[in-house]
Order: sequence, then C-alpha cells, then structure tokens
Amino acid sequence: MDTQPSPLGPAELNQKWLARPDLDTSSMLVVSPLKRAQALLAVALESVYESSELTPSEVDVLVLLRYLEEPVIARRLAQWMGLSRAAISKMLAKLESRGLIERRANPADQRSALVTISQDGVTAIDKTFPRHLEREAQVLAGLGPDRERVIEALELLVQALERSVPTA
Repeated sequence: MDTQPSPLGPAELNQKWLARPDLDTSSMLVVSPLKRAQALLAVALESVYESSELTPSEVDVLVLLRYLEEPVIARRLAQWMGLSRAAISKMLAKLESRGLIERRANPADQRSALVTISQDGVTAIDKTFPRHLEREAQVLAGLGPDRERVIEALELLVQALERSVPTA
C-alpha cells in the first residue's frame, strides 16, 4: 500500500469548508492527522507482515491472550479491543481453525466459551511480535525529544474519547 499526502492538509481543507458555516469542521484538525498517522504506520509495518502467518489484528488479539493470566470470553476481548462481537467471533474462528487459540466451554455460562492461546499461538506471536515492536521503534525514533509530548497528547485524546463514547 502506497500512501500519498492529500493535496489539501487538514487546515487547508478546514478553510475550504468555512464556506459552509452550518458545519463545525474543527474536528478535522485532530482526526485527519490521526487517520494519516494510522495509514502511514500500517505501511511501515507491511514488511513485518509480508513474511508472517499473522495479520496485525491477529497479533493484537494474540499478544493480549499471550499475557493474560486466565482464559477470557470473546465478548470481553471485543470490548477491550474495540471490536464488534461479530468481528472478534470471526477472527477467533480463523485463529482456532489454524490451531493458534483454543476455546472450551465456560462452566459459569454455557452460552460463552473461554478463550486461551495455544502453544502454536505462543510460538507464532513470539516470532512476529518482536519484529513488530522493532519496526515501530524504528519508525517512532523520528519523534526524538517530542516523544513524551506526543504520548501525553494521545493520552488526553483517549481520555476524551472514553468519556464521550458509550461502552457496551
């Protein structure tokens, strides 16, 4: 995937929309750079996943399962990861079919299953995740001394979103 910057940055695009006084376009100044950063990070990580049996989303799930101390139900995974129940169910089915996770009946609630990572899942994540982290570190090294300010700003954004987004 090749990403090219838009000919109009967020501020310029915001200016163009000022002709529509009925729209508050100020959110674009925050959301547009976030979307661009997400796209660029995905491109930067492509080299990690070209030779991996896992997708970035699968890595997110398996890393979480790798370090949880107890099995977890799919609904909880969906909540933690901000995914729909359908999306997590589909992903877990794929991971299970490849032997990377295991599901067993939940004795506390027969309608749900307890999910754990399998030994093959541990092997796969232990192979891929260090390369993922190494590539992220390379890409983010360009932040230099501004790194802490970026982290603080992102934490503020997450807190604001958590306050305004309903949780299931």
